[in-house]
Amino acid sequence: MAVQPIQIKSAIALVTGANRGIGRAFVEALHTAGAQKIYATARNVDSLADVVAIDPARIVPLTLDVTNAEQIAAISQQAQDVNLLINNAGVLGGGDLFIDNSIETAQWEMNVTYFGTLAMTRAFSSILKRNGGGALVNLCSLASYVNVPSVATYSAAKAALHSLTQGTRAQLAAQGTLVVGLYPGPIDTRMAEELPLDKAPTSQVADALLHGLENGIEDIYPDDTAAQVLSGVTEGLKAIEKQFAEMLP
Repeated sequence: MAVQPIQIKSAIALVTGANRGIGRAFVEALHTAGAQKIYATARNVDSLADVVAIDPARIVPLTLDVTNAEQIAAISQQAQDVNLLINNAGVLGGGDLFIDNSIETAQWEMNVTYFGTLAMTRAFSSILKRNGGGALVNLCSLASYVNVPSVATYSAAKAALHSLTQGTRAQLAAQGTLVVGLYPGPIDTRMAEELPLDKAPTSQVADALLHGLENGIEDIYPDDTAAQVLSGVTEGLKAIEKQFAEMLP
């Protein structure tokens, strides 16, 4: 089955970490673009009240901690109609490699960003297949390609997520699933408020994602910082990714 772009007006989406920041922006952009239904998830479902209030008929709140296997299993049973999965949930512990709790911070970041995304991908890949292939999005980062030493363990988790995105793309191509990596630079969210950098608005990142989905773009650089740093550097790497994707057993 050939991988196809996804039309947002036909989308039934699930967004993890949808209660604030870029996750909320994804929900708002999907709603504005006419998505049929949006499952908005967060660890505390009460934190989704303002998001659901946008349109209670089309936005469905669900409790989900992506590190909780039982909750993932329950969500996958409830949301059998999903054809667009946006793996947005992530955490930023901060600090360099040699702070006292760097190992614990790294484990927390990897558990949410990498293992949580892997668990969601495993749970929903067959659902996407049954619903025509659809699309899966991972919120990666500029830091997926280059380590930012002030947030070194976070960068490592995002690098792992980038690799997972490539592997997922190769393995789900046969079922027609578009697998998208979204690679923003700094975004204007609470998570990044301490970073002394120019930050892109969340709405810009969300709009770039929807444009990319409807045009079948696998790697999206949604802001000037990411585009300037990555667009020229990654061209050769993309060719290698495609070559290695043919080495499936």
